[in-house]
Amino acid sequence: MSAEVGRAAAAAAMLAEPVDPPDAAEARQADLIAEILEWKRRRNAVILAHNYQLGPVQDIADYVGDSLGLARQAAATAADVILFCGVHFMAETASILSPDKTVLLPDLSAGCSLSDTIDAAGLRAWKARYPGAVVVSYVNTSAEVKAESDYCCTSGNALKVVRSIPEDREILFCPDFFLGSWVQKATGRKNMHIWMGECHVHAAIRPSDIQAQRAAVPDAELMVHPECGCTASVLYYLEEGSISRDRTAVLSTEGMMQRARASAAQRFVVATETGVLHRMRRENPGKVFLPVSEAAVCRYMKRINLENMRDALVHMRHEVRVEEGVAARAHLAIERMVAIG
Repeated sequence: MSAEVGRAAAAAAMLAEPVDPPDAAEARQADLIAEILEWKRRRNAVILAHNYQLGPVQDIADYVGDSLGLARQAAATAADVILFCGVHFMAETASILSPDKTVLLPDLSAGCSLSDTIDAAGLRAWKARYPGAVVVSYVNTSAEVKAESDYCCTSGNALKVVRSIPEDREILFCPDFFLGSWVQKATGRKNMHIWMGECHVHAAIRPSDIQAQRAAVPDAELMVHPECGCTASVLYYLEEGSISRDRTAVLSTEGMMQRARASAAQRFVVATETGVLHRMRRENPGKVFLPVSEAAVCRYMKRINLENMRDALVHMRHEVRVEEGVAARAHLAIERMVAIG
């Protein structure tokens, strides 16, 4: 068969496949939502979703937030089952904070490229080079890495965590280089060493993306997540005065939510994973939110959907549980993160 004939046959086959009309797709989604809510009731479950999840997943969740907010919800819930719509390290954190609960992750392949940049063996080797240093691990790490850490932090409280550590103590900050560099600059810590890891989504947001959107939407407020590869350039632009300090902020996802609500601005350009725009638009219907990059999509976060949420509750599958010894050692670092707020 020639290549042209093969392509024609493939096209014909695609055309022959039935395509549900919009009304049918909406009806199927409504049925899935009804099933999830029924099984949630039967299982006495709570649904937690990260800000980067798909819109329909956020809409059905009991709580939508960042890693710190989700950890607090997991620690406080009275539910028997936590259906965690996020990525694997988040479900691990929930299990550590609520060991008596059943934590389900709808898709076990929902991992994290940033978390994968460091493991416990690598951290132990790094610690050996700096005896006595305080280890601050971003929450985007495995339970084994957290067990080797003194503190965990999120992008929302990284500054507070580092400032709580005596200034004469060396700090090992892992694994995100961009977040660590931002924290180091903001705190002025000279004795802070930073692991060379990155989130593939945030690292791909470049200064050129910022410049293009500044030119396209000059009246918009700019909100930048500190994990972004453009953070250093944004800080430079702020220092030299080419970006207005009144209309620019480096913020965690939850900080972005608060600013979006409080600001009098009507248009915002947002530099982080695009899933956050769904909640921003839902909570602020009169305002416009634009992504710095349409390509800033985490394929891991998007693995969670209504179908596998339903299946997780029906079959009680994909439980995430952390080995007891690891959980006990990781708990202190997580507890400090939650307490510092």
